[in-house]
Amino acid sequence: MQQLKNAIHNGHFILDLVASDLNTAIEATVKKMVEDGILAEAVSENVCNALLKREQLAPTTIGHGVAVPHVYVEGITTQDVVFVRLNHPLNMGAPDGIPTQFVFFLLGPAGAAAAHLDTLAGIARLMSDDEFRYEIGIAKNVSEIEQALHRFETRAEPELAPTQSDISEGLTYSGGFAKGIKQDIARRLPHYLDDFREGIHPKCIGSTLFLFFACLAPAVTFGGVMAVETGGQIGAVEMIVASAFCGVIFALFSGHPLIILGGTGPLLVFTAILYRLCSDLNLPFLASYAWVGLWSAAFILILAVTQASCLMRYFTRFTDEIFSALISVIFIYEAIKSLVGIFQNLDVKMHHDTALLSLLLALGTFYIAISLSRFRRSSYLRPRIREFIADFGPAIAIATMTIISVWLHEVSLDVLPAPDVFGTTNGRGWMVDLSAVPTWAKFATAGPAILVTVLVFLDQNITARIVNSPDHRLQKGEAYHLDLGVVGILMACCSMFGLPWLVAATVRSLNHVRSLATMDEVVLPGGETHERIIHLRENRVTGLTIHLLIGSSLLLLPLLKEIPMAVLYGLFLFMGVVSMSGNQFFERLSLWLRDPDLYPVTHYIRRVPTKTIHAFTALQVMCLAILWIVKSSVIGILFPIFIALLVPIRMLAAKYFSAEHLAALDADEEPEEEETHWSV
Repeated sequence: MQQLKNAIHNGHFILDLVASDLNTAIEATVKKMVEDGILAEAVSENVCNALLKREQLAPTTIGHGVAVPHVYVEGITTQDVVFVRLNHPLNMGAPDGIPTQFVFFLLGPAGAAAAHLDTLAGIARLMSDDEFRYEIGIAKNVSEIEQALHRFETRAEPELAPTQSDISEGLTYSGGFAKGIKQDIARRLPHYLDDFREGIHPKCIGSTLFLFFACLAPAVTFGGVMAVETGGQIGAVEMIVASAFCGVIFALFSGHPLIILGGTGPLLVFTAILYRLCSDLNLPFLASYAWVGLWSAAFILILAVTQASCLMRYFTRFTDEIFSALISVIFIYEAIKSLVGIFQNLDVKMHHDTALLSLLLALGTFYIAISLSRFRRSSYLRPRIREFIADFGPAIAIATMTIISVWLHEVSLDVLPAPDVFGTTNGRGWMVDLSAVPTWAKFATAGPAILVTVLVFLDQNITARIVNSPDHRLQKGEAYHLDLGVVGILMACCSMFGLPWLVAATVRSLNHVRSLATMDEVVLPGGETHERIIHLRENRVTGLTIHLLIGSSLLLLPLLKEIPMAVLYGLFLFMGVVSMSGNQFFERLSLWLRDPDLYPVTHYIRRVPTKTIHAFTALQVMCLAILWIVKSSVIGILFPIFIALLVPIRMLAAKYFSAEHLAALDADEEPEEEETHWSV
């Protein structure tokens, strides 16, 4: 490793070498070595021939876009290493099929190969680190390369006093009033300016355009449904205003701006039940709603300052997978349900042409978005163009299908039901009169507020736990307590203005994360492939811009009303399917339909008997089914309690599954040994 560091420090590297094939890459590198005085011109031809001959015999690629050509010939007096980053990756016969971009040339006198073994091992360790590989891929000079090396060594340093607990820093209870919030601020504040610098990137533009539509569509949809359920007292205008206001504040002041706030099904159900209860008791709805919200906000702030989020340490991958799967299935179900509803409600104005075109637009949006999002692994076009197309895939899909719908204007289609003017849905004033309810009701509303508090607490923290998954490669620290406190304050503000309560939206947050991620394709020993995040562009700009655009949508009504609802249903379907990716629960569920002899070689399949894997998956399926039934039933208001019950169910599972098997099936992160298999 030291020899490699010395070589980098001495300038023995070439960045963005232009080469069309392996031969020209080797020839250009040897020529540059001679020019820089690394190699004597007298032996350059022998070195070049030896390298070409070595590659013809067997490729020196070791996977993950890395090759280590080596040559030991007479005339070379010292051992040396030269690092080359190719301008465009080349197909050099890598075992994992990934084109090679990073080449480490090892040079030395005849018989000195053994002395390079330590360097070779160091290169393998370095380039197996996703973050280092990303950083060295964008480095512009020797200083940035050395900084990347230093950060790698810091990450690789063993702990001086290994902890006995796997509890993350953000969920470690420290005691003291609001100490958790203070620690969250201390962790995140040093990165605040960098959060804005990270947002200045083309990838963030694609993320913003995608999430704008992905957040606006459910905002309008939830708002429309809420208007029906509340007699028009809270509707689409209020939902758009709440989404814009809360989203901007959260992006600026939260600890984790990758989380997207939005309306959720359980909160919508609760609001509808509260409206009916107020009607039965002859109480003014908005005033009662405001008091419930204020009580809930107070309870949430108490939970935030007392570090109640540390209870999330008892939530494991078991719970996260079920909750994430439920939200994904809801998005897919709602998209399909809406499309089926178009066929079921055909009349004179909506004939079969409307239904058929709606189906084609939805499927077209889904197909284009999913195909373009995978285009980064295509063999066509240049890498930067492929990355651009993949990042803007959902936006391209929406624009394409909308243009087609405008072209086929003869067919009547339901379009995005954006409001006509800015103002409350039923013309009421914005500020809610808190004195409109009797004194007893002001205190009685604390009862239903407890259920709202449980729902918001679980929804917010489970989503935050999923976003903070080790698989997402976040680097800037957690902020559970701070984020919960910000949500509590926003909830109080929304209550006083009769705006819907918003909380972390799982699917939208996961899509936000994935849209900002640099992905790498991993090839498992059995030939299976899956994408893995190697770097995430953590920033505040996308969240801020997304919600500013949502607010400005009230000024873009003519354009928004050209977007057919069928296109948004296709976007819902895309979001649901994409958010299923990386959920190990769905991977294990697919094993029920696969040939056991062709199962992928994953860490849990190697360590856990097949019957045990299926039993664990069946337990999760049963929990998911119960949550779905409860959500859809008359006791939907108790939905948060059933989510909380997943924790004791996971604890009870320890009596029926061995600790070794649970450790493999319920691991927070995939073991390193599964991520890559090096062959030198």
